[in-house]
Amino acid sequence: MVVDDHPMWRDAVSRDLAEAGLDVVATAGDGEEAVRRARACSPQVVVLDLNLPGLPGAEVCRQVVAQDPSVRVLVLSASGEHADVLEAVKSGATGYLVKSAGRDELLDAVRRTAVGDAVFTPGLAGLVLGEFRRLAAEPAAPTAPAVPKLTARETEVLRLVAKGLSYRQIADRLVLSHRTVQNHVQNTLGKLQLHNRVELVRYAIEQGLDDEV
Repeated sequence: MVVDDHPMWRDAVSRDLAEAGLDVVATAGDGEEAVRRARACSPQVVVLDLNLPGLPGAEVCRQVVAQDPSVRVLVLSASGEHADVLEAVKSGATGYLVKSAGRDELLDAVRRTAVGDAVFTPGLAGLVLGEFRRLAAEPAAPTAPAVPKLTARETEVLRLVAKGLSYRQIADRLVLSHRTVQNHVQNTLGKLQLHNRVELVRYAIEQGLDDEV
């Protein structure tokens, strides 16, 4: 699903995705329409602009993910401002590209987002990880729930996720198939009652797994 308030840009992105063999199930030009159509068609990936009439993009992301946690949101925005990036991620976005990205970069990002990778314009991934580390350094809530028991392999995969590796890189590092890595991540998400890879990275950093060798 493609959401952008500029018809020519929206049509161009939709056309590029369709020509690459992806199924564009819906488009929308404003925030409220985007929420309605996402509810109706249940897209796997939403390519979302932040600057929308009606509901802003970050709120669209929040509502879409809340109504269906399996939906993955890839923000495609003209803004590379750090505040916009962090707001989008905190709202549930899986990735963030600026609109200067080329066609091939966009197609790769959509495909990677669909399989659960966190995809960011170069330079922005470090910003997001840095913010999660800052939040993890804040005092913990006084009534933290018990930590679910993860297997050794799930913990190993989680540690590499926290370091920012893609699923393909993790598979190569651990000599596993891409599908096996995905299964480990999905099992871990279920055990931790988290919704997406972004939340998983934050959890792993809070547990200090990104600092382990």
